[in-house]
Amino acid sequence: MGRPIFIAGPTASGKSAVAMEVARHTGGGIVSVDSMQVYRGMDLGTAKPSAEQQVAIRHHLIDITELTESYDAATFISQAEEAAAAEEQAIFCGGTGLYFQALLEGLGEAPRAKAKIRDELENTATEKLIEELAEKDPTTHGAIDHQNRRRLVRAVEVIRITGKPFSEQRAEWTGQVPEQFYLLQREGQDLRTRIEERVEQMFAKGLVDETRALQPALEQNRTASQALGYRQVIEHLRGERDLPDTIALVKSRTWQFVRRQQTWFRKLKGATHLQVAAGEDPAATAQRILDSLP
Repeated sequence: MGRPIFIAGPTASGKSAVAMEVARHTGGGIVSVDSMQVYRGMDLGTAKPSAEQQVAIRHHLIDITELTESYDAATFISQAEEAAAAEEQAIFCGGTGLYFQALLEGLGEAPRAKAKIRDELENTATEKLIEELAEKDPTTHGAIDHQNRRRLVRAVEVIRITGKPFSEQRAEWTGQVPEQFYLLQREGQDLRTRIEERVEQMFAKGLVDETRALQPALEQNRTASQALGYRQVIEHLRGERDLPDTIALVKSRTWQFVRRQQTWFRKLKGATHLQVAAGEDPAATAQRILDSLP
């Protein structure tokens, strides 16, 4: 069994296409490192590989959870390790930094979710969560994205369960990644253009209809309902803004999310940075990875 290959990068960097080329050459299987592709039905907004692509290349941890079920990093670690063990060459590919970190360095002392506390927090106003976090863990309060309700809920949940600041329980994480960890990067304007094209394609293929069909289940899953694209389309379906403004907002929010991903990935130590030129074929990028392997 070969050492795992890790291919990471921000949204729209082209990592999935590169991973499929690497898998094609090595005979390996891809383990998705994406917190939203696990949910069945969330296809267009998460840019899942097509059914044909999943037939051509083995993919793991895609469409494994119903929207009525919860999913967390601890579950991901267990399932990802099992999936990797089933492959002669595992290729981890995705953009969810927390899942990469959990897989490589564990969850530290962070406990599993508790249903009673989670339900209470899910029904707490965002402003109250922010206030509680500021009082009990100023470090995390200053670092966390206050618009990311899922992260806010989790941080306060851990504090309530353990009685210790969330930041202290992650202090042991080093950011060190293993060999064969490749980080795809693109020039800013190229990445922004790719984001805008991707968002337009998502809507052209039917993101509004997909979200409408999923809306009842999405609204029962606070984590999934906050997913980029779906959250904004739900607001559109509620009459909060028209479609052109919704598309523009999704583009803007995606760019903001990508900037946060880039900030997180820059903290990694030991990753091989691959600058991908505009128009570069995924096969060419994959070949650069293959050429660097032992």
